[in-house]
Amino acid sequence: MKMLVVYYSMYGHVYKLAQAAAEGVQSVESVEVAIRRVPETLPEEVIEKMGADHAQNEQKDVPVCTVEELGEADAVIFGTPTRFGNMCGQMRQFLDTTGQLWMNGALVGKAGSVITSTNTQHGGQESTILSFHTTLLHHGMVIVGLPYSFQGQMTMDEIS
Repeated sequence: MKMLVVYYSMYGHVYKLAQAAAEGVQSVESVEVAIRRVPETLPEEVIEKMGADHAQNEQKDVPVCTVEELGEADAVIFGTPTRFGNMCGQMRQFLDTTGQLWMNGALVGKAGSVITSTNTQHGGQESTILSFHTTLLHHGMVIVGLPYSFQGQMTMDEIS
């Protein structure tokens, strides 16, 4: 089984989430996982002014995802920072190039999930994930989420 973790991360937070997701996937026998990033759309000078150049530099060796790779995966975990309660523009722009996959039904029946990070505790995590699900559903993907039976999400000890 081929698993793909596709993410965008300006400051490195979603990159760390993507790495953790890939690490979890690697613990499953017979599953091959690859991490890919989506292309940056902001000019370098804007990245520098935002103070994100260091984090961007740390991710420079992560290959950029191609639409073909997306179609070849059996399952995909997407990672995006929240932008006003939605996925970031870089991810949206990448997904807008997947029309051929949609026309061919290349993602129909494949598992898809979303991870996100925000600047604040109530920064729109749920709305970002839910709005991302619309794209996955249009592609015919089967949405995989974390059930409430997972006790690890019931603690507050990591919130400071």
